[in-house]
Parts: sequence; structure tokens; C-alpha cells
Amino acid sequence: MNDKNSPAKIVFSARGLTKTYQMGDVEIHALRGVDLDLHAGELVVLLGASGSGKSTLLNILGGLDTASSGDVRYQSTHLTGISDRELTRFRRQHVGFVFQFYNLIPSLTARENVAIVTEIADNPMTPEEALELVGLGSRLDHFPAQLSGGEQQRVAIARAIAKRPAVLMCDEPTGALDSKTGVRVLEVIQKINQELGTTTAVITHNEVIGDMADRVIRLSDGQVASIHHNQQRKSPQELSW
Repeated sequence: MNDKNSPAKIVFSARGLTKTYQMGDVEIHALRGVDLDLHAGELVVLLGASGSGKSTLLNILGGLDTASSGDVRYQSTHLTGISDRELTRFRRQHVGFVFQFYNLIPSLTARENVAIVTEIADNPMTPEEALELVGLGSRLDHFPAQLSGGEQQRVAIARAIAKRPAVLMCDEPTGALDSKTGVRVLEVIQKINQELGTTTAVITHNEVIGDMADRVIRLSDGQVASIHHNQQRKSPQELSW
């Protein structure tokens, strides 16, 4: 966060979130009463084993899924109970997503993959600006197959941030990458957080990545098990796994 001495504005507020899935005759309780706030400009790492509920939580905050019960607010807007159209508008205007797999369109260049988003955003960067920000200004006209895994993930980040979202949500962004390449991707995520002031949430099962966060929120069995404040964030260059 930018100023450690003043309380930052709450961007997301979740209270009593539950999520239950029906799998045949079995009820799966993915979230079991989660209370959580995310603050403007902070970088939060959500840690937990597979099945702990972290992806479900991120998807509900980002408007990709809805809670079974509880309340979610984005700033002063209630996301609980709004229509699919309003939820789509919320995602389009406010949230950028980065996933473990890059979801790039193989037949489009890096520039064209980013342009898909800039063409529908209200106040976007140009694709060139976004790709320059992630260190790929010289690879604009390369196709995904001509880029390494780390470079493809950076194109995916450029696509996510090109619409200038207030929030960047990253679900296992280094999960398909080796340590050295993963650190390069984390450097880009840190840069976006610090230079653009984008509230950033990173899901990972990798404990080491928590050291670069303002706060580490640990989930277990669908609940917040602990919240740890780092006195000092490590830079991604200091991380290895």
C-alpha cells in the first residue's frame, strides 16, 4: 500500500460468504462464512491448499461467480443479488483477471490479443502501452507460439491491465512456470501494483510468494484461517522456490 500510516479505503468487503455446490447427492461446502476486506492499492496473497476455497473466493469477489449466502460489496455497490448484466458490467469496468493458463488466441498477435480488451473498455491504454508496461514492447507482432510461457503470461497480464482496472485478480499466475520465469512474472505484477496503484490479489499454494505481499490471507477448509501483515515486502527478485 502506498501510505502505511493512513488507513486505506476498503475496495472489497465480504461478510459471511458461503458457497455450496451440489455434486450428485453430495454437498460441497467451498466457502463456510468468510469475512474479508481488501484495501485500495494493497497487494494481497491468498494462500491455501487445493480445495481450501481461495479460487472460489476470488471468483465471487471478481464477479465470475455468486455466493450461496452472505454479502459482497465493491466500494459502495452491493454485488450480491445484482443481475448477470450488471455483474458483467462490473467485471468489464473494474476487474482484470490473470489465470494459470494464459487463454491467448493463437491466431492473434500479442498486440491483437490485448486489443480485444481495449476495444470494449471505456478508458483503455493502447495495446502498445500495455505491452510496454510488461516489458514486451518489442514483441507486439509475435504470435503466442513464438513466445515463451513467461512471455505469454505477460501478454495475459497486459490484456488484463489494458482497461485500467481498479483491481487485478491473479489465480496461480506462476503455476505453469519454472521459478526463474515465475519471478519475472511476479516482477510485472508488483510493478502494476506499485506504479498504477492497482489493488492486487494473488492466489497461490506457494508459501514463498506470500513474502512479496502487504498481507497474507491463509484459507483452510473454506474459511479464513489467519491473516498476516508483512512489515516489509520482499521484492520478487528475493524469492526462489
